[in-house]
Amino acid sequence: MRTRWLVVGLTVSVLLNLYLLLGWLRTHQPQAPVPRLATRRPVVITNLLRPLRTNIVFAPRLLSWRDIESEDYPTYIANLRAIGCPEATVQDIIVADVNELFAARRLAEVPNPRREWWRSEPDPELVRQAEAKRAALDAERQALLATLLGPDWETRRLTAQAEESRNPLDGEILGTLSAEARRQVREIEQRLARRIESLRATADPEAADPEADLARLEREARAELARVLPPAQLEEYLLRYSTTADRLRAQLRGFNATPEEFRVLFRAQEQMAERLDQLESGPGTPADARRLAALAREYESTLEKTLGPARYAHYRLLQDPLFRQTRQTAERLGVEPEKLIPLYRVNQLAAEERQRVLTDSALTEEDRTRELAELYTAHLASLRQLLGEDAFRRWQAESPP
Repeated sequence: MRTRWLVVGLTVSVLLNLYLLLGWLRTHQPQAPVPRLATRRPVVITNLLRPLRTNIVFAPRLLSWRDIESEDYPTYIANLRAIGCPEATVQDIIVADVNELFAARRLAEVPNPRREWWRSEPDPELVRQAEAKRAALDAERQALLATLLGPDWETRRLTAQAEESRNPLDGEILGTLSAEARRQVREIEQRLARRIESLRATADPEAADPEADLARLEREARAELARVLPPAQLEEYLLRYSTTADRLRAQLRGFNATPEEFRVLFRAQEQMAERLDQLESGPGTPADARRLAALAREYESTLEKTLGPARYAHYRLLQDPLFRQTRQTAERLGVEPEKLIPLYRVNQLAAEERQRVLTDSALTEEDRTRELAELYTAHLASLRQLLGEDAFRRWQAESPP
């Protein structure tokens, strides 16, 4: 009995001790720090730091042309004047800028009749349109400059005049030239113009062939152009502006060549000129004469194959001096186009008969004079019938006796 109570007492004592131990541990755990509220106190400034001018470091932004230039011309002018630009310089800058603007518009908006390089004469309607558009653009340019610079400004035709006097580099082929290529082409043109002017100023009136030196200068300019322009652009330029093309257009007046026909004829003439240049200079030899004759036959054969028999016959007719003279007379008198060929045949027959009479050694001088008079009378009668009385009298009035 006493043993059982002893066990119970020990158990209760152990439990009480454990309870007391747990309570002591709980009361002795470290507490979490309590945040300290900062106390705001008035700030007392004991010294003042005032920056001196010598302590300030400036980082200025440099003035650039973008700060001055403007797409709005009045603003542009005001900016130029604001930086102290002299008035004469302001005018030069604005005139050059406006001229450049309208030069670009002319290239884009004014039709260029010489783009149709295959025509012997430009299309009259296209010429009229080009002149009207050019005049309208020039009036617009003048009005803009008068508005910007005042009504009494002195025109300085920088870009405008220079561009008008040059061969326009426009169209689908030449219009794609870079600015650098355009500059080089203009320099070549200017050098050629100076050389031609110098040649004419110093030319010997007694020279046997003054055109040979001119042709040499043009060949040199062409070689320079070939170093600047690709083949397609070089040919387009030459088709428009070369002496060969101008001469060919004159020869083909009335032929109404197509672009392809003109190009073929132009290339044939260019090839013939190159081969002629390869012949030795100086007095002609029999061998040179034979080579020239062979070149001429080859040239004519190329033309006939390209044009076909009918068109080639028409082309050869246009090369006849008598036909060209007859055509000029008919145009001057206002004769109907359908009468041109009959007039040519009458003149041709009269010329052949006159040549026959002049070279007939069997005729006496009296017979020759009589036959020539009869031929002249018959020729006049044929002309009167073809031309009509009014045109015939006008022809007689302007013809030498």
